[in-house]
Amino acid sequence: MTMRSLRRTLLVASTLTAILPLAAGPARAVQPEEVMKDPAQEARAREISAGLRCLVCQNQSIDDSDAPLARDLRLIVRDRIRAGDDNRQVEDYVVRRYGEFVLLRPVLGWHTLLLWLTPLAALLLGGFGLWRLARRRAPPPAAALSASEEAEVAALLRRK
Repeated sequence: MTMRSLRRTLLVASTLTAILPLAAGPARAVQPEEVMKDPAQEARAREISAGLRCLVCQNQSIDDSDAPLARDLRLIVRDRIRAGDDNRQVEDYVVRRYGEFVLLRPVLGWHTLLLWLTPLAALLLGGFGLWRLARRRAPPPAAALSASEEAEVAALLRRK
């Protein structure tokens, strides 16, 4: 293999390595038997599922998780939709059953105010610290030596 063909091979391999992960879509854990026959209802189920957290994985929606609990939650969402609940009612049902932690986007309320205000407080505190740092005064310049001090320094330097 010549050096030129080796470079070309490495270029193609590195390009594919960089592009292929971008081409892959999000992994969906919804099994074919879970999919609803009505496409409109399935779209609603997917929309609701995208906002619900897998309680096992904790950083994935139930739509993306393969955990058995996530599957159970997906089935509950679809059952509630079949029963005629609207999106809000389905979400409220799941929250009543599993708590607000199941929501990927926490609600804004008095009990979650600290959660929402902490990033703002951190930014303000950091900005205040930078402002104080910028306003810090430089130390006054050192006073010049008097004539007697200069003579003493010169004498010390001559001694060496």
